[in-house]
Amino acid sequence: MRKNNQLLVITHLSQLLDLVTLIGGFLVPLILWITNKDTVDAMDEHGRSIINFRISMIIYTLICIPLILFFGLGLLGFIVIAVFYFIFPIINAIKASNGELPNYPFSMRIV
Repeated sequence: MRKNNQLLVITHLSQLLDLVTLIGGFLVPLILWITNKDTVDAMDEHGRSIINFRISMIIYTLICIPLILFFGLGLLGFIVIAVFYFIFPIINAIKASNGELPNYPFSMRIV
């Protein structure tokens, strides 16, 4: 196994592709994780964290849709999710560049 912090950083930041495409922020990290988890040191942990975070955010988004009918709570949820989508990939990219393990709060362990 080789250490490649740059690839880990790119994997975290590739989540921001959702700002340009609708699904690229999920597919690109998934592909990078699957193709490099056995060759890059710590890629498995970072990839699992990213995919768990992405799936958790999709579930939270689906929960917010019906909550729009209840006093607009869903809109508040969408704002919080949007902030999480933008902030946590950047924070964890910085952690990856320093060799630290990722931490995505409110992320369910699915994968």
